[in-house]
Amino acid sequence: MKKILWFAPLAGLILIACSTVSMTGRKQLNLVSESEILSASLTEYQSYMKTAKVSTDAAATAVVKNVAQRIAAAAEAYLQVTGQEADIQNYAWEFNLTQDAELNAFCMPGGKIVVYQGMLNLIGNGADRDDELAAVIGHEVGHAMAKHGNERASQQLLANVGQQVVGTAVMGQSYQLQQAVAMAYGLGAQYGALLPFSRKQELEADYIGIVLATIAGYDADAAVTLWEKMEAAGGGSTPQFMSTHPSSSSRIKQLKKDIPTVKATYGSAAAAAGLTNSSGSATTTKSSTKTSTKSTTKSSKSTGYKIG
Repeated sequence: MKKILWFAPLAGLILIACSTVSMTGRKQLNLVSESEILSASLTEYQSYMKTAKVSTDAAATAVVKNVAQRIAAAAEAYLQVTGQEADIQNYAWEFNLTQDAELNAFCMPGGKIVVYQGMLNLIGNGADRDDELAAVIGHEVGHAMAKHGNERASQQLLANVGQQVVGTAVMGQSYQLQQAVAMAYGLGAQYGALLPFSRKQELEADYIGIVLATIAGYDADAAVTLWEKMEAAGGGSTPQFMSTHPSSSSRIKQLKKDIPTVKATYGSAAAAAGLTNSSGSATTTKSSTKTSTKSTTKSSKSTGYKIG
């Protein structure tokens, strides 16, 4: 009987808290308000940036900012066209390159994008450099657009509370929310229900990423070559069933399946949205400026193996 008493309001709350990811139609759990998740995420981002070593390589930083601005503009264009203009105000874009040698990047809710130098080293300085970087940044912005931060934090809250009614846990308890956001971004992930769901989020971000890259005028096929490089760099990586991230081979297979449809659907969207001019350079978002696309980054061996 006690189980029924706590389960009934919990089930009702979960039903009310369900929303839909616009670009994919997937149902998701969002127990936390947008303002709360943006505030908590900004705190986490600011905490990270206090200890992060921001790159002093002006050319490499310009590459990251140029590609990121085009992806951000594509995201705003998509939101505008699909009647989600209100969401645009939630993004205060910032773009950073850090000296970390790990193969990683992230975008916090609210548009705070960080690319690690290790990722640029892996991508190299070839002709497809910007296209592959667009796949990385598009993936990260995909997490933000799909509100995966809110979803992950909601899942973590649900897991933390156990048999308590979640509504009580999320109301006015900022510390618990802050902990949930931290956990949602990789601290303390657990095997079982949370990990498979996270893999779904990763594949969803891959899909949104190639859509954004295509709208921004980049070649979505570069997402495949990016993950081929990641697979080669991974070596003996963690088995897929024990990871929050799908294996590279799984991602490559799904990307190859999705890319032709994405190109057919969104291939002319860049010109229609005015995201590129006749020379192919980027238009700007509401909070960015144009930067050079030239780079002198050098390819070198990197450590780590994840995009998150």
